[in-house]
Amino acid sequence: MQLVHLLASKPYLLIEPGWVFALTLAAGWLVRRLVLRGLRSWIARTASRPGRIFEEALRAPMWIWIVILAIHFAVQSSDLDLKYTERAATLLFDLWVVSLTLMAMRVARDLVRFYGGQIPGALPVTTLTQNLVQMGVLILGIMVLLGPYIKRLTPVLTALGVGGLAVALALQDTLSNLFSGFYIAVAQQVRLGDYIKLNTGEEGYVTDISWRSTNIRSLSNNLIIVPNNKLAQAIITNYHMPENRMAASLQVNVSHDADPDQIERVLLEIAREGARDIKGLLADPPASVSFDPGFGDFYLAFTLNYNVAEFVDQYGVRHELRKRILRRFRQEGIEIPFPTRSVHLEQEPRA
Repeated sequence: MQLVHLLASKPYLLIEPGWVFALTLAAGWLVRRLVLRGLRSWIARTASRPGRIFEEALRAPMWIWIVILAIHFAVQSSDLDLKYTERAATLLFDLWVVSLTLMAMRVARDLVRFYGGQIPGALPVTTLTQNLVQMGVLILGIMVLLGPYIKRLTPVLTALGVGGLAVALALQDTLSNLFSGFYIAVAQQVRLGDYIKLNTGEEGYVTDISWRSTNIRSLSNNLIIVPNNKLAQAIITNYHMPENRMAASLQVNVSHDADPDQIERVLLEIAREGARDIKGLLADPPASVSFDPGFGDFYLAFTLNYNVAEFVDQYGVRHELRKRILRRFRQEGIEIPFPTRSVHLEQEPRA
């Protein structure tokens, strides 16, 4: 209030700070324009993605920094008491740290999103890892911001530490999901893009791991949300580990009159030809045929074994192989059996 009364009684004290504020603002606008123009021209020459990320993150905070600098110079050039100038400088420094922290959080998130997967041994790029990086930058900014006040805040921090136990007990489910998600990301037994199946029946592609849940996209293009602690406790079949390639099979039934050697030869020829033009069917390792499950009530059962590039390829490969087998069997005169039943009628003798 004393500062307000002072400025109201002596308004001429604002003239010189006003000119300093306006000149600093104009100079800052010019410097900002030159810096951004130089960055854009450098990005256009080098096609640097980090440079583009930095330029986009720097565009808005620079205005805040220019205003903070203009206010600082204006206050320092005024005839105000030392206590007012010191308080203003401290407040402006805190605002600058806050804006710099927010900008650094955005830059760190974008760098992890676009380049985190290229670092050998790094965690997979998920929502969880992006949030962890942002949280680390935020903690660093808070430490810089509260550094001068640490001694004064020691009793408060002690009270918060005691109260943190109660908060941890109240948020134990949330913290369980957080640490389970961190464990899943570090263990890398479930990775982004993997096709997994849980023992509870849910299956699909892993699309994201956040601090609370893991998102799975099913083959029907629906989203399955599984809490991280449930996923960490589940029995999981990962069809992309240790490699994407997987074995598949197709059962073929023929009549009892068919020649087993002919059936084996025809099926192998179909598989070899299909490996050249059926998407997802692999030629290595080569396909094989087994006389299994063998003898049926009205058929002989053979199994064609082959390998596909990944889990979802087995459906399209099986569809195409069945069509080719049907056409080839008709050409070769191989009969595909159907259930038959013989009925014997006996007439009772007359009395």
